[in-house]
Amino acid sequence: MTQALSERLRRAAAELPPERVSLQTLAAAHGPAAQGTFLILLSAPCVLPVPGVGSLLGWGLLAMAIALWRQDASQWAAQAQLPSKVADIHLPRLWAERVLKFLARFYGTAGRLARTRLTHLTEGEVTQRWLAAKVALMAILIVLPIPLGNLFPALSLMLVGMGLVARDGLAVLASSAMAAVSVLFSVAVLAAGWVWGLELWDLMAHIPTRLMSER
Repeated sequence: MTQALSERLRRAAAELPPERVSLQTLAAAHGPAAQGTFLILLSAPCVLPVPGVGSLLGWGLLAMAIALWRQDASQWAAQAQLPSKVADIHLPRLWAERVLKFLARFYGTAGRLARTRLTHLTEGEVTQRWLAAKVALMAILIVLPIPLGNLFPALSLMLVGMGLVARDGLAVLASSAMAAVSVLFSVAVLAAGWVWGLELWDLMAHIPTRLMSER
């Protein structure tokens, strides 16, 4: 399935319209797909350095988390239809092409590595809700204005999506490891920013005193 999808996305990348391309167009390029496919689609642009896309797609990923929680995410993929607020997000043609090519490479690699295993980590109501909570947390990290903060959460979500597509529990485990890295990285950056901010505030606060002492 993943190899066929990879080829389909490569063809779709070459046939995109010259103007801006909506996410719904990218979703339609997948055709009817498996649960988790749209999670990969919404995460992939966050890996690439597309300006401002994380703050927009983060909300779409939160909607995906709600869909997973409600057990109806598979309907999105089966109908190749994103929610309207997400579907109407547009990318420049160049970036849309890069996203599709990136997805094609991702599915091509996944087709060689992923396989059905540890399926209890990809199925069942409890598992779906646990995955929904993880997707929601990663989406929040993507929305936060953290330097390079999109990369690790987006990779974690792509691994979740691949785990759902291929029923590969090992990919889900790998996504949990990447999620832990995402949280640690975000906490470290925020803590460093807080410390540097306090140091800068202290420096600025002492400037008037130093100027007065120099007179």
